[in-house]
Amino acid sequence: MTNEKWASLREDMKGAIGAGIWKTWIEPLEFADLKDGVAAFTAPSPFFGKYVSENFGEHILYQLRRSGESVERLSFGAANLKAEPGGKPGAPAAAATAAPAGTPPAPPASNAGLDSRFTFERFVVGKPNELAHAAARRVAEGGEVTFNPLFLYGGNGLGKTHLMHAIAHELRARSPEKVVIYLSAEQFMYRFIAALREKRMFDFKQMFRAVDVLMVDDVQFIAGKDSTQEEFFHTFNALVDARKQIVISGDRLPGDMKDMEERIRSRLQCGLVVDLHPTDFELRIGILQSKVETYRAQYPGLEIREGVLEFLAHRISTNVRVLEGALTRLFAFASLVGQPITLDLAQDCLADILRASDKKISIDEIQRKVSDHYSIRLSDLIGPKRVRHYARPRQVAMFLAKTMTNRSLPEIGRRFGGRDHTTVIHAVKRIEELKGKDAQIAEDLELLRRALEA
Repeated sequence: MTNEKWASLREDMKGAIGAGIWKTWIEPLEFADLKDGVAAFTAPSPFFGKYVSENFGEHILYQLRRSGESVERLSFGAANLKAEPGGKPGAPAAAATAAPAGTPPAPPASNAGLDSRFTFERFVVGKPNELAHAAARRVAEGGEVTFNPLFLYGGNGLGKTHLMHAIAHELRARSPEKVVIYLSAEQFMYRFIAALREKRMFDFKQMFRAVDVLMVDDVQFIAGKDSTQEEFFHTFNALVDARKQIVISGDRLPGDMKDMEERIRSRLQCGLVVDLHPTDFELRIGILQSKVETYRAQYPGLEIREGVLEFLAHRISTNVRVLEGALTRLFAFASLVGQPITLDLAQDCLADILRASDKKISIDEIQRKVSDHYSIRLSDLIGPKRVRHYARPRQVAMFLAKTMTNRSLPEIGRRFGGRDHTTVIHAVKRIEELKGKDAQIAEDLELLRRALEA
């Protein structure tokens, strides 16, 4: 059997077992040899090979036999763990290759699940993300743990996952002997549930407690999932006590994860919490220019006219993934039709993306979001009461209405209980002053803006 044939068979398994499980457990396997009825594969670790043998051995054997290969059993890596027909593991081929009794299983430490494009070299740094980038770089240097955990938070498409992958790539390049696990919170939950179902909780605990660096993406996914939170809490504490580095990402501040247990929210805030702010115009231009440079080799001679990048950076402002995807589509389309990339071409080719990016935010929506954020009734927000508990949220809502809609000052005043336009002017000026010196106001505005633009 050739490597090409195995790659094809491996792809065929994706639909049967699910893309997430496939990417974690099947994609990292490398075909080594097929001899005397034994198909040999290289696995990232003995534990990895053992897990695949016991859980997916039967399916792999089925795929190999269906393709015409004469296979009796499988072996994986140095541990040489074998799966007999029916998925039952056999004894190791040689005692010298088996792990000593009592040795904790080594966790998967391959580059499975990591995107090779997401490196520090390809991360465009600007004011909205420079602190997060610096913190990620410090962790990636692999020295003594100085802040634990590092918690990165921000909205979709702002670079959290890129930085997580970059840290993992850098750590593995600098310190290949270190055990680094990167996975999503959803994958953590899946492995936990599988360990419960198969009565392998000891293996699960040993695997995650044996790492040097644990990286969990989108931790908000486990909010409301009590059993998973319980295990995550104990894993977190064990690693911190052992002075192992933890890197977490989420879509909001730990304190704002309402269905997350208080003790976990407290732990997540005990290290360095860093926000990736929405991109500004200059950073979006930088990102686009960086992408253009990577496309020049792929599309030699394809011209991009002046003003196109500025147009895209203005019109697609909330999600970097959408911005990069728009540029990718433009280059592909222009190449197919044999035309330079002009403003007219961009408007025609990206009409659907541009419409979606032109979301109209209403004053009603702003008022509802602000009321929810400050836990006050909508009637009190727009009502006559002038106590600070209602007045400050009201000023925040007026500020957002002025800066995020095209409504006139008199109209905004009318929508806030028939107030005069001078009241709106005063509110806008007051919030402008406060956001520069009151960190809480600045954070409230940022969270509300993200919620409205999502």
